[in-house]
Amino acid sequence: MIIDLPKTTTSLVNSKLVHLRQQGGVNAVGRVLTLVIVTDDDERTEEIIDAANDASREHPCRVIVVARGMKRASARLDAQIRVGGDAGASEVIVLRMYGPLADHGDSCVIPLLLPDAPVVAWWPFEAPPVPAEDPIGKLAQRRITDAAAERNPIKMLDARTKSYKQGDTDLAWTRLTLWRAVLAAALDLPPLERVTAASVVGDGDSPSADLLAAWLAARLKVPVRRGKSSDSQGIVRVELERRSGSVVLHRPDGKIGTLTQPGQPDRRVALQRRPVADCLSEELRRLDADEIYEQALGGLGKITRGRVSTKPPTPEKAPTRTRAQANA
Repeated sequence: MIIDLPKTTTSLVNSKLVHLRQQGGVNAVGRVLTLVIVTDDDERTEEIIDAANDASREHPCRVIVVARGMKRASARLDAQIRVGGDAGASEVIVLRMYGPLADHGDSCVIPLLLPDAPVVAWWPFEAPPVPAEDPIGKLAQRRITDAAAERNPIKMLDARTKSYKQGDTDLAWTRLTLWRAVLAAALDLPPLERVTAASVVGDGDSPSADLLAAWLAARLKVPVRRGKSSDSQGIVRVELERRSGSVVLHRPDGKIGTLTQPGQPDRRVALQRRPVADCLSEELRRLDADEIYEQALGGLGKITRGRVSTKPPTPEKAPTRTRAQANA
């Protein structure tokens, strides 16, 4: 059910929500958080609402969409309430704000927040320079951005390093969960040798590839080279160099990866690009600070950029020992 409230106020929106709750159509009990989505009022709004609806099936919540309209128009608030089948497992409130009101979304959001429930702010496209200092960001315990949706993803990722505050995260980081899990599991298998160097090859504008390289540099404390791939998008290849041979995870088609390591048969791993709804659901599972993401941001300055060889390295031969050394 969709209820339109043109030229309205937040007081009237709240009254309508109370009326719906009394009629049994909306139940605020059981909502675990308030998700505030900040975007522009354009054709992408419905796409974002669909992603939030999918995520709400795992995290029942109240979704407030702050859709900023034309700033040259007269001040006006058009609201829309969606419940039932049009709102997943949540209730969706779409606030379309025009004129001077478009810059004051926080004043419209505050009266609609669920009492005593955490607040998560999400900027699916362009985000403020410092999310934690944004008026809506100040209301939230968790702030989600997406560097991949910015006009200059790599530049924005560098800006995130300077503006990071506890509670910040980015969907470019969330998209790496499967990659990180596969690489970490591979290093738990014999031979248990130290990684001496690493490389990540991916699209030049992929912030996820940069974050993966930075994570390896921060956690393994080894030199990491970031190479570019011109024939594919996203991450294509990761290599972890060890004495007996390299661990290589190669995904040429964006769907299936092949894990190669010495002494083990090649394995095919599902590494399909994750939809936004899956990444959002993962981020809503935690409301505390993500220390590993913070460390990865700190590792961005440690990676080097340049050409990466895709030829498998020749394993080093063990040094020859004398009879006396062998019997020592």
